[in-house]
Amino acid sequence: MTTGHPQRRGGPDLLAPLLDLPGVADAAEAARTALGKAHRHRTNLRNWPVTAAESAVRGARCSSALDGGGVQLQSEAAGSDDPVLAGALRVGQALEGGATNLVGVWQHAPLQALARLHALAAADLAADTDLGRPRSVPEVVARLDLMTRLVSGGSSGGSAVPAAVLAAVAHGELMTLAAFGSADGVVARAVSRLVTIASGLDPHGLGVPEVYWMRRAEEYRACAAAFATGEPDGVAAWIITCCLALEDGAREAISIAEAAAT
Repeated sequence: MTTGHPQRRGGPDLLAPLLDLPGVADAAEAARTALGKAHRHRTNLRNWPVTAAESAVRGARCSSALDGGGVQLQSEAAGSDDPVLAGALRVGQALEGGATNLVGVWQHAPLQALARLHALAAADLAADTDLGRPRSVPEVVARLDLMTRLVSGGSSGGSAVPAAVLAAVAHGELMTLAAFGSADGVVARAVSRLVTIASGLDPHGLGVPEVYWMRRAEEYRACAAAFATGEPDGVAAWIITCCLALEDGAREAISIAEAAAT
């Protein structure tokens, strides 16, 4: 292992080599810096619950659109009749403002947190018996177990690479595996958010990376497919795209804060 890689107790960090891929370390640092700036905005120092709520709704709408759902609420009270949007909104609400309940579950029982997110996202899309239950394919089960142990930040052998990289890996793996067969994109993007929240990279969930992905949907899907190949260039392109989305999402957070201040 290259000198200077992050270390963890219990053996080699399996994700550390990702930091050697061209552009990855710099992109992760840029995302961290941008999100830190968003959290230090004067509005977000005290009124972050308001801006976090707006972030959650914007993110849910964009995530819905990426999975072919709608973006428009009928009304604040009525919610949405679109099953994809309704699921994305439920997920967004669960993650809103720092997802205190989900963070604890994610760090100690990540597969349970993943199941909960799927149950929210796919409540109107899948049979009750399928909610929260990954496909019983050996490769899916094994890769989900390894991925969640690496990225959840718990005591079960997690990686010490930057949180932006962890979020990208979780997101990419879930997109690749289509682990549930329904609402997989919404769940993948939700887990990316959850990783940034639980890790402290974006503790209040102020960023809106989903806007970046929605505006570049074709590029987003192409990079996800490249990640799925496992080739270094494709993996690097995906991670960098995810980091750029976090950076852009931080700028979106600042625009939300500016609007809330007026």
